[in-house]
Amino acid sequence: MALDPFTLLTLTIALAAAAALYLAIEWRSIREPSLMYWSAGFATIAVGSTLALLRSKGMLFIGIWFANGLLVVAHWLFLLGVARFTQTQLSRRWYLVFVVWTLLLVIPHDPSWSRITLLINSLLVASLSLKASGLLRPHGSSLSVGAVQLRYVLLIHGLFYCVKSVFAVLPGELIDLAAFQGQIIQISLVEGAMAIMLIALSMTGTERYRREQQIARLAARDPLTALYNRRALEMRAPPLLNSVSAAQPGALLLIDIDNFKLINDLFGHTAGDRLLVTLSEMIRGVLPKDALAARLGGDEFVILLRNASSERIEALASALRDPFYLATSQTFVTPQAVTLSIGAELFDQRPASLSQLIELGDAALYASKRGGRNSLKLVDRTIANH
Repeated sequence: MALDPFTLLTLTIALAAAAALYLAIEWRSIREPSLMYWSAGFATIAVGSTLALLRSKGMLFIGIWFANGLLVVAHWLFLLGVARFTQTQLSRRWYLVFVVWTLLLVIPHDPSWSRITLLINSLLVASLSLKASGLLRPHGSSLSVGAVQLRYVLLIHGLFYCVKSVFAVLPGELIDLAAFQGQIIQISLVEGAMAIMLIALSMTGTERYRREQQIARLAARDPLTALYNRRALEMRAPPLLNSVSAAQPGALLLIDIDNFKLINDLFGHTAGDRLLVTLSEMIRGVLPKDALAARLGGDEFVILLRNASSERIEALASALRDPFYLATSQTFVTPQAVTLSIGAELFDQRPASLSQLIELGDAALYASKRGGRNSLKLVDRTIANH
C-alpha cells in the first residue's frame, strides 16, 4: 500500500477516531476531565482530516484553511487537557491562538498563500505542543512512565512543527496545501499519523496510572478520617521500627476516646463521626513529619514515633488531650466527660512485630482507663530505664 496523501489521510482519520472513542470510553469510567478534552481533540483531528480528504477528492468548496484550523483547535484541546491533568491555570493569552488563525481568512489566495498558511499553522501547533510538554515537566518523574512519554512525544511533535515552519520560508521549496504537494507536506502527513498513535497511547497510560494511584491511596486510607488504616500502617511501619536503637528510641501511642458511646447514644452516629474526624485533624496537627498515624478501628487511633523520649511523648499527649477535652465539653453535654485515654510504649529494641507492639500499647491503654481515664500511661522499656 503506497503512502500517498489519500492513504495517509485515511489512516489519520481511522487512528484519530479510534483514539477519540477509546479516550471517551475511559472518561465514562473515571470521569477525569482531561480525558474528555483529549478525546475531543482527536475527534477534531478526525473531522479536519475528513474535510481535507474530501477536498483532495474534488470537493473544492471545502476550504483548506478550515481543515488546518481544526488541527490548531485539536492541539489547543490537547493543551487544555494537559492543563487540567497538571491542575494548571492557563493564561488567557492562549485564546489569542484563534484570533491569529482567523487573520488567515483575509490573506488573498495568491502563490504565497500556502507558504503563509503553513508558517502560521506550524508555529501555532508548535507553540501549543511545546507549552503542553512544558506543563508536564514538574510531573515527569513523580507520576508515571506515561506522563514522561507524553511530555517527550509532545516535545518532539512541537519541534517538528518548528522545523516545518522553516520550510515555509525556504525559497524554491514546493508547497501546495490545497493539492498536498511538496516534500514537507508528505513528511508532515506521516508524522501526523505517528504522532496521533503515540500521543493517544501516552495519554491513556498517564491517566490509567493516575487512576491506579488513586485507588491505591483510597485503599490505604480510612474512609472517614483519611488517616492510614491498619493494613497501610503495617506496610509502612517496618522502616520506622528498624531504625530504633538505644540512641534513637521509638514509641507507640494508643489513643482511645473515653465515653464515646455516650456521643452516639445521645447525639447520633453522625455526631460520633464528626468527633472522630475532629480527633483525626488534631492528630495531624501535632504529628511530627517523621511519624505515622492510623485509625485502627472504632474510636481507637495509633501514633508511631521515631527518635522519641518520655518528655516528647508527654508533650504530644497533652497537645491532644487538653484541646480534645475543651472541644467536647463545649460541644456536647454528657453525664460523663468525653476525654482521651492514652497508652504509650517507649522502646529501644525492635519489637517482634507491630501487632505485638500494639498489644503492649493496649495493656498500657487499659491501665490508663483503670487509673481514671483522661490520662497517659507511659511504659518505658528502654535499657536506660532498667
